[in-house]
Amino acid sequence: MLLALALLAAACGSDDDTDTAAPEPPATTASAADDEGASAGPDADEPASGGEDDQSAEAPDQIGGELNLYNWTDYISEDLLSRFTDETGIAVNLSNYDSNETMLATLAVGGTGYDVIVPSDYIIPQLIEQDLIQRIDAFALENASNIDPAFLNPYFDDGRVYTAPYLYGTTGLAVDTSQVPDPPDTWAEFFAVPEGSNGSIGMMNDQIEVIHAVLRAVEAEPCSTNPADYARADELLEEFKPAVSVINSDGIIERMAAGENSMHMEWNGAAYRSAQENPDLVYVYLSDGLTLWQDNFAVPTGAPNFEQALVFINWMMDPRNIAEATNWNAYGNAITGSDAYVDPELASSPMVVPSAEQLAHAAPVESCSVEAIDLYDRLWTSFRS
Repeated sequence: MLLALALLAAACGSDDDTDTAAPEPPATTASAADDEGASAGPDADEPASGGEDDQSAEAPDQIGGELNLYNWTDYISEDLLSRFTDETGIAVNLSNYDSNETMLATLAVGGTGYDVIVPSDYIIPQLIEQDLIQRIDAFALENASNIDPAFLNPYFDDGRVYTAPYLYGTTGLAVDTSQVPDPPDTWAEFFAVPEGSNGSIGMMNDQIEVIHAVLRAVEAEPCSTNPADYARADELLEEFKPAVSVINSDGIIERMAAGENSMHMEWNGAAYRSAQENPDLVYVYLSDGLTLWQDNFAVPTGAPNFEQALVFINWMMDPRNIAEATNWNAYGNAITGSDAYVDPELASSPMVVPSAEQLAHAAPVESCSVEAIDLYDRLWTSFRS
């Protein structure tokens, strides 16, 4: 979906270029029962919708039971979950978190009862190393044949042993041009507090993204282990803090839509949704670098409803279903055949489909070393104090 970003996402893949097509997965009793068009590409003449009119006349088998989904805030629609329940008989209990670190901490201290989580790329190696997620062997699920080849063997989970793809996008900057008529082009310009933004800047409550950004602003690389880089970054953040009015990853869409913040670190799909209410908003692909991320489905170790978890993950890899998620969230997905169901306005938006020049500024960032994470922790604590 959204070819320009999908091609870039190949940079997240394995160094082995021999895998150019999705494998032929065997049928599995843990996957959802066949729904019309579930594993084959959709008919391009059918409407771009995941609504009830698209459903097969034959209702799929009712698996029953429940699913405890632990997901980012405001990252899946209630309508989509309701349709999943209608089709499978599986009731969904939704809980939310605001960062990968919050989710990791919850699981690490023994948070149990979750069946599906939605971790980002860089955090997955830690989840695997700490035995916090279990094997799902995504290629064994029926709808794995729909995964775009560029997403088959990502650096964080070669062979999709532990994860299946959800959505992907970039982390940049949303700017209200009615307040900041000259948007910054770089993180360095952003942290210098552009005219019109002082005291009204919003930051994500996301240690990784914020520290990535300030390191770029001081011309250092993300995951640097050079203490001098962090000394410069700390000095810059101390000067910047008085311009910040909120540090919160929740509610960004609403705050930017209402004009509460002049600028906000924001994901591109969230910026698109904000701009539907506030036409003065632009999304900036900062030229000194921004993160290209992909989020995934995984199953925590000890999940009480493992079968239902696999049914849900398989169901979400159906082109119609993931397209409904894309239409609601405004992010790209990794499922072939979903383009036929994506809103044409969304698919042509520069906030969602950047130019080749803008794409050149975005790249995936792999997991930082333990030494770098320690430096991130110290700088983040200093910024939040």
